[in-house]
Amino acid sequence: MAAYDLEEQEQLDELKTWWKLHGNLVTNILLAIALVAAAWQGWNWWQRQQSAQASAVFSALQTAAMQRDAKRVRELAGELVDKYSITDYAGMGALLAARVQVDAGDSRSARVQLAWAVDNARDAGLRDLARLRLATLMLDEKSYDDALKQLAAEPSPSFAPRFAELRGDVYASQGKMPDARGAYEAALAKLDALAKDDETRQRGGYREVLQVKRDSIGAAK
Repeated sequence: MAAYDLEEQEQLDELKTWWKLHGNLVTNILLAIALVAAAWQGWNWWQRQQSAQASAVFSALQTAAMQRDAKRVRELAGELVDKYSITDYAGMGALLAARVQVDAGDSRSARVQLAWAVDNARDAGLRDLARLRLATLMLDEKSYDDALKQLAAEPSPSFAPRFAELRGDVYASQGKMPDARGAYEAALAKLDALAKDDETRQRGGYREVLQVKRDSIGAAK
């Protein structure tokens, strides 16, 4: 028993020595882990709070949009951008606000909203949609070069046909018919590349539109 107690005492002495050498380091590591865990939980809570508050603002924006209250829409979209830019609601709000501003005849404000969404929307799909709508607005204003700059970025595959089609529309408006025809052909090719998707197979009407645009360019030669 004495031998066993001696061995146990030696182990205890070794542990005390080890703790003297490394105890502070272990304590600091454990403290750092606890702080990181607390910070992560706090960050998640804050994000949930931001999302909930942004959702309420976006709901009010939707109501203002249905009431065609362009001023109120602009104010609420600004609030989303200023206070809740880290949420998806900010990008969605900018897109909705831009549509309302266009309907109200305020294309300048619409361009500002769409440009913000292009640069800052969290979701890649929202950024692509904002770029597409901004290019469409520029086309309507005959800002052809600016429209083409917006369409130069490579979008996600689901937006690729529309980007190519709109490039064709811009070229056609400029009188660059060979370029327009090439863009429409590219749009058709990109649409066919998506044909493996069952949903895409239902887009026969859109394919016919692209074919008409392409063929009308051919007939014009």
